Order: sequence, then structure tokens, then C-alpha cells
Amino acid sequence: MTRATIKDVSRVAGVSIKTVSRVLNKERYVSDDMRQKVEEAVARLNYHPSLAARTLAGRRSFQIGLIHDNPSPYYIFNMQAGVGQRCREADFRMIVQPCDINSPGLVDDIGALIDQAQLDGIIMTPPVTDVGTALAELFRRKLPVVRVQPGTDLTATSGFYMNNVRAADEMPSYLFARAHRRIGLVTGHANYFASGQRLTGYRQALQRAGIGFDAALVFPGQFDFQSGAAAAEALLALDEPPTAIFASSDEMAAGVLAAAHRRGVSVPGQLSVAGFDDTDLAQVVWPALTTIRQPIRDLGYAAADLLLEFGERIERRQLPHELVVRGSTAPPKS
Repeated sequence: MTRATIKDVSRVAGVSIKTVSRVLNKERYVSDDMRQKVEEAVARLNYHPSLAARTLAGRRSFQIGLIHDNPSPYYIFNMQAGVGQRCREADFRMIVQPCDINSPGLVDDIGALIDQAQLDGIIMTPPVTDVGTALAELFRRKLPVVRVQPGTDLTATSGFYMNNVRAADEMPSYLFARAHRRIGLVTGHANYFASGQRLTGYRQALQRAGIGFDAALVFPGQFDFQSGAAAAEALLALDEPPTAIFASSDEMAAGVLAAAHRRGVSVPGQLSVAGFDDTDLAQVVWPALTTIRQPIRDLGYAAADLLLEFGERIERRQLPHELVVRGSTAPPKS
């Protein structure tokens, strides 16, 4: 059976090839009537545009890059799911590129990716979002870029984010309302701007509750299981251990749970544990985690959606978070 071509779609729809192309590329300013005719013809003919043909017909490669340096596979999976969904809707390809922000070859690696894949644009996720040399290279190349959760140069590019300070304030406030007074915090990796924001939120909640800040209750983490477990071992070894531990990611919270179980500390009977992100992991561990739901997929989808407009508009959009209560938290025993 002969494969349908764009000319066939044009003939069946009764519109020009240019109009068919505009509809297929999800361009604006096409009338609803024209769009419907083209979509009906595409469905009738079971037409699937060739990526190579689309690339040759214009200046686009119909490929965008997603750059990350993140230790959490759960975060990256959800980010890819959001970006990938929007790319599929627009018949674009997503190319995922892990990197190391501490590598001296970071800028060269990004440049090679752009040159080899002829990318139409790039989405950057934390902590790559705030690497000045990488941003400068993209600006030099005049390549469209959208950043997820940027912490610096906020007006330089479009960015999509959630309010980390407010979210991190809500969790200890929730625990204070349930009679906890000593709440440990496992901070995130120092390379992430959000780590400092979440510490700020924690301190805000302490201040509002009239509780003094105790540096001994704050332990640095790396956004991974191992650092969460190490933090819990240190916090639970204190002469006066916390009755609750708030970890800045679900993976670190899972490490806290594991350390508590090893020590024979019951959760939530003797220790409440809370996380951040609400990835799939939060419901796999036992007990299931009380956590802050970060809209990771929505952030990815929104970033891709704006990038695919290929306009020059700079937009900053905040997406909502949610405190999700599960079995890992309870009032402390008297």
C-alpha cells in the first residue's frame, strides 16, 4: 500500500500544502474550519509526516533537547514524561542529555549536542539552569531556551517554577500544628538554588511558631537515598533527637525511613518523616510518605509548550504545589 503524502492530504482537505504544513506544525492563526479539514484528511488517510521531509522543507529539525544533572531518577522520569508528552503532541522529538555541571567540558558538550542534533531549542533543569557559562553559550548561538526552576538571571529566559519557600514553610507548619517542636531538616544539594529556598521556608516556619533555630537539627544532603540515611543516623544520635524529620526530597526521606527502621525507631510512632516532590517513591516506601507534591510533569509540559511556540516572549509562570498527608507522620507520643 502506497504511503500517503502531504500532497494527498492537501487534495483531500481541499486546502493548500502550506496550510497543511501549518496545521501539522501546530502553528497559530489557522482557522478552526481549515484545521478541522486537515485533521480529518490526516485521519482518513492515516498520514504520518516524515521527520526527514519536514526538516528538509524548513529550517527546523523538529527536535528539542532536555539537559539535566540530577541524581534522582524519579525526578528525571517525571520531567521527561511531561516534556515528552508535549513533544509527541507537536510531532517533535525529545533528546535527553545528562551532564555534569562541574565538568570543564560542559559548554563544549552542550555545543556538540546542538551541532550534532541541530536542535530547535533547549529545556534546562536544575542545577544546569543556573550555570552562567552554559546560558551564555546558548545566548551566543541565539537558540531558544526555557528553564525549569531558575534561581538566577530570572529575566534572561522564560522559566517555570513552584514556590519552594512557601512549600517548605508548609511542611514544618503542619508538623508544629500536630505538637512537634523539634523538627530536623535534611537540606538538598548545595548546587541547587531550591535547597537554600527550602531552608528559608523551614526557618520561616520556625520563626512564626516562636521556636528558635537550632543548627544541630539541620543536616546537609545530596538529594539521594544515602545522604538521607546518613542525616537520619546523625540526627537520631543526638542527646535530644527530633520527633520529626523533614527531608528536602522523597529519596532522602526514604533514606531517613531506612535508618529509622535499622535503629528500631517506629515511624510514625516515635518519629514522623516527611519528604518533598511526591514522586512514585513516596507511595512505594512504608509507611507511605507525607510529602510536598511538586508538579514535575506539569513543569516539563509547560516548559516544552512555551518552547515550541518559538516566540521571543519571556514568561515566568508559577505552578501550584500541594501538601499530601500519608502514614509517615503523626503527633508525637507524650
